[in-house]
Amino acid sequence: MTAIQSNPQNGFFFSARSQERLGGVHPDLARMVRRALQLSSVDFAVLEGRRSLERQTLLYESGATRTLNSRHLSGHAVDLGAWVGGSLRWDWPLYEKINQAMQLAAMEIAVPVEWGGDWKSFKDGPHFQLPWGEYPILHPSRFPSVAPQDEGVN
Repeated sequence: MTAIQSNPQNGFFFSARSQERLGGVHPDLARMVRRALQLSSVDFAVLEGRRSLERQTLLYESGATRTLNSRHLSGHAVDLGAWVGGSLRWDWPLYEKINQAMQLAAMEIAVPVEWGGDWKSFKDGPHFQLPWGEYPILHPSRFPSVAPQDEGVN
């Protein structure tokens, strides 16, 4: 990974909607996302944070996700979207740059993160999650359908 310089003067800031979407996210991941925005060479928005089981089921039934056991259900995952020229962009190189900022932020705050873009199957560039091993679900009864999964599902 190429080193990137800290750029707190990039002028990027989260909208109220992005801030709201971080509301149910684990505090370590929310802190990492906020720091990554300061470090990033690409502006980004928080597309999804914590999801309800109803939302996850809807996404599963539409084919937008491959699991009902998502880290989103417990607030241990976010989806970030590249924001360029006033609109969302899906160009893969933009997500590689966002990942660089997330990895640097993770190192700075000493919190591990997994990027969906590194998965062998079903690469998911917008997806970032706290690892199952280091961040197990503390109250499984609150999330009965959530269990550790293989990589490549969100």
